[in-house]
Amino acid sequence: MAQKTLLATILGAASVAAHGFVETITVNGQTYESYNPATFPYMPNPPPVPGWTADFPDLGFVEPAAAGNPDIICHRSATPGQSHISVSAGDTLTLQWTPWPESHKGPVIDYLANCNGDCSNVDKTSLQFFKIAEQGLITPGDPATAFWAADKLIADGEVWEVTIPEDIAPGSYVLRHEILALHSGSQPNGAQFYPQCINLQISGSGSANPSGVPGTSLYTAQDPGVLFNIWTAVDSYPIPGPPLYNARKTRRHAKDIKA
Repeated sequence: MAQKTLLATILGAASVAAHGFVETITVNGQTYESYNPATFPYMPNPPPVPGWTADFPDLGFVEPAAAGNPDIICHRSATPGQSHISVSAGDTLTLQWTPWPESHKGPVIDYLANCNGDCSNVDKTSLQFFKIAEQGLITPGDPATAFWAADKLIADGEVWEVTIPEDIAPGSYVLRHEILALHSGSQPNGAQFYPQCINLQISGSGSANPSGVPGTSLYTAQDPGVLFNIWTAVDSYPIPGPPLYNARKTRRHAKDIKA
């Protein structure tokens, strides 16, 4: 009885925080449960899931001041997921978030990193992430009319789709999926990072092994897209992080070299 009361209290606090997390991942008609930060820590034998374990039962965030800390990689005190999702290069994953607050506007960004082995015991600080997708300010305007990627996620039922590049070499990868909430981004250290990591086993005939950067080098607290005021009229927004990987650009560059 005491355990049920504790769990109810925790879930109630999480509901008040209401920031959200990726609850399930669907690909090729099959749905996988991800790590649930509000319930899994209190289960005696939680099931192995592809989502990384992390310490955020409050559904909280990682602050910009921690951009150089390992917590930014896959959330607070994250450890690798103990299973994986099998996908093919070119597949689209559908990520189902729990309810996301309307005030938490900002970009949605996706990265991959090759584990070069088993992702279930990889050292997260060794992962080299390359950006495969990004969406920020979709419709410019004043605070009442500007439409952000996080607004799109809400409008689509808290759903986000991520497509694996078709030319990626087969292997074990970590998908780093993230919302950056900017409702307090005009203040130093006010933005909020919500990273989620998921283990993937990618198959296919691709050969691309894009270079990446450590998760602790993706951002700084002073990046223009991190320290950013969304409460004035916004004409454009600089999505933070390294350049977006472009498979077609890479293939064209290789052709130019041969020529």
